[in-house]
This record gives sequence, C-alpha cells and structure tokens, in this order.
Amino acid sequence: MKILLTSVFVDDPSKAHKYYTEVLGFKSKQFDPDAQLAIIVSPEDPDGTALLLEPRGDSFGKTYQENVYNAGLPIIVFGAENVEAVRKDLESRGVKFRDDLAKPEWGLKNLFEDTCGNLIMLEGQNTA
Repeated sequence: MKILLTSVFVDDPSKAHKYYTEVLGFKSKQFDPDAQLAIIVSPEDPDGTALLLEPRGDSFGKTYQENVYNAGLPIIVFGAENVEAVRKDLESRGVKFRDDLAKPEWGLKNLFEDTCGNLIMLEGQNTA
C-alpha cells in the first residue's frame, strides 16, 4: 500500500495552485477553478503522491489551519536532495523563509509561508 493523494487546507485553491506551480515549481495534475479542484504533483515524480489543495472555507478546516499556523508548525514537509540550493532558488523566486520560527532543537528549520495560510518546511531527503 502507498499514499496516492493527500490534502492540505488553503484559503483559495486557485491562488494556491498558481503559487505551488508558478513559484514552488510543482506540476498541475488536475485543475478546475470553477469546482475549486486543484491537484499538484512533483515534477520529479509525476506519478507519485499527489497533493490536493483543499478549500478550507469557514469550516473546521479553517480552525485547524489557523491553530497549526499559530503554533508555528509546518502543515507539510517537502524534501530536497540539496536543501541549500533549493532554498536559494526559492528565495530568488520570492519565497520568504521564516528564520524567526526556526527552532533547531525541535528540528524546525527552513520554514516558509505558502501565502495560502500554511507554513511549509523544506528538509533534506535521504536517497538511500
């Protein structure tokens, strides 16, 4: 068994889709703005796990998202073989990393906001 699809709450799926594809460099797998359906995948693994950018609305999703954000916790962790190079690339695209939230004793570092209500963490990836 493997993970095919997971979701993350966002304040606006169309805005999130644009940010995740145009700024972060993910690929669109399925996008229907009228249905608020936005699914992205890694260009490095287009047949791998997909991420649904789930509209939070004013439901429990909004409360959950806000509580996780206010606690300074990442909602998702993206992996990269060369974290420093990816971070520099993302910064050149306008991504603002939140060094004020870095807590190395907890392992929280390389945090950035996705502009859609979430903190994301960029972490080194084991290739073994």
